[in-house]
This record gives sequence, C-alpha cells and structure tokens, in this order.
Amino acid sequence: MNLSITLRDRRTYKEYAGLFMIKTGAWIVVALCLASLGYICYHGAGTLSPSFLSSFPEKMMEEGGILPCSIGTAILSVGARAVALPLGIACAVWLNEYAKEGPLKKLITLAVANLAGVPSIVFGLFGLAFFVTVCGLGVSAIAGILTLAVLTLPIVINTVRETLSHIPKSWRDTSLALGARKTQTVLRTVLPAALPGILSGAILGLARAAGETSAIMFTAAVVSTTNLPNSTFAAVMSLPYHIYVLDTTGMNPDKAVPIQCATALVLLMTVFALNLMAFYIRQKSSKRPA
Repeated sequence: MNLSITLRDRRTYKEYAGLFMIKTGAWIVVALCLASLGYICYHGAGTLSPSFLSSFPEKMMEEGGILPCSIGTAILSVGARAVALPLGIACAVWLNEYAKEGPLKKLITLAVANLAGVPSIVFGLFGLAFFVTVCGLGVSAIAGILTLAVLTLPIVINTVRETLSHIPKSWRDTSLALGARKTQTVLRTVLPAALPGILSGAILGLARAAGETSAIMFTAAVVSTTNLPNSTFAAVMSLPYHIYVLDTTGMNPDKAVPIQCATALVLLMTVFALNLMAFYIRQKSSKRPA
C-alpha cells in the first residue's frame, strides 16, 4: 500500500516537473519573440514612411527604400501560388476522392509528409541544380517561383486533404444517388464546400513563400537592382533576402540597422496579415452550418 502511494507520488512529481519545464520553455520563447519584436519596432518604426515603401535603395542600400524588394516578393509569392495551388488541389482531390488504398497511395502520402519536413535550404539547392542549371532558367524570377511552388506544395496538399476529409460522406452519396457522375460530384458538391479551406491553405502558402530566404537566394534574388523586373526571366530583389544582405554585407552597420529593421517590420506585418486572413476564413467556415 505504501509502495503504491510512493510510486504514485513520484509519478505526480514527474508530471508537475515536466509541465513546469514545458511552461518555462514556452514563456522563454514568448519572451524572446517579444524582445525581438520590440527591438525591430524600436529601430525600424521611425524609418517607415511612404517614401521608404515607394523608392529604390540608394548609396549601397544604406539609404532609400524597398520598392523593388516588395514587388519582387509579390511576384515570387503570387507566382508560386499560381503554380502550386492547382497542382496541390488536384493531388489532394485524387488522394481523397479517387485513390484506392494501396502501396501507391501510401507512397505518395509518405512523399508529401517527407516534403513538408525538408529544410528550405535543400529546396534552394534543388532549385539551383534543376531549375537554374539543368533547365537553363538562370537566376530569375521564374526559377524562384518554381522552387517556392515545390516548397509550398505540401502545405496546399495537406490543407486541402484535411478540408475534404471533413465534408460529410452523405453529401457525396446524395449527389451520386441523384444521378451525378463522380467527377460532377467532386466539381459541383465537394470542391465548393471545401473552398474556404482551399483559400486558407493558399493564403498560408503565400505567407510561407513571402518569408523564405534560403529557397530564393540561389535561384531568384539579387543583391541590388536599379530597375523593376520586366519579365519572369529577370532576377528580382525580395524582402527577406534584402534583410540578409543588409546584415551580412553592409558597410556601415549604424545606417543599415534602421533600414534592416524597417524591412523586417514590413515583412512581419505582411506575413501576420496573411495568417490573420487565413485564420479568419477558417473560423468563418467552421461556424457555417452544415
């Protein structure tokens, strides 16, 4: 009896100790994030202005603005969505609606799960080896778009599959019972019902692509340019790569820090707004009556 009480007490102490360590680690992470955000706001808020957002970098990027960086980030992110979204939706629909249980489905599901866990630098090296070198696209926006599309494809597939799995099977059965074919059921019943989840996944993928540095530093980004991109085969600047360049190659750190922090603040606000939009769409769709 006493032995069982002692073992239970030890187990309780271990649970409390583990919970304390988890909470402590979480608060440390939150504190570090808030400290970083405070540093960025303190040094960068004063630099933000309409002219900063609408002008080119000047004097070795120690003055001027981030217009080509913003446009380059928009081109890469939107282009990656345009490529990855239809491919991701098609793959998710096939896996959820058409594919039969078997080795092929398990293999594709495993491949998607593995892709989701691959570091972005690996995608960057893959884009350099395949799109830039083998395909002959060079360092260009289109090479960066295709690399980011491959990187964000697992996000789209997993998000759409999760959405499709929550659509009641009775909806499909009713459509089929009324004489609709399988393809008509998917196109006219399943996909419209999954639209909020698809939009949410697209926006999350857009936010992921906008914040990537490693995937584009070898495939699409340049240190500086005096012209806006006139085609998808031109190299572009981007917000995350601009931050990296200012941090590693700046000749005058005192002048570079405010611009670097202001650029980071613009990128953070963009990513936060996109994630907030995705959260709103998901919450709105979850409250919709079935």
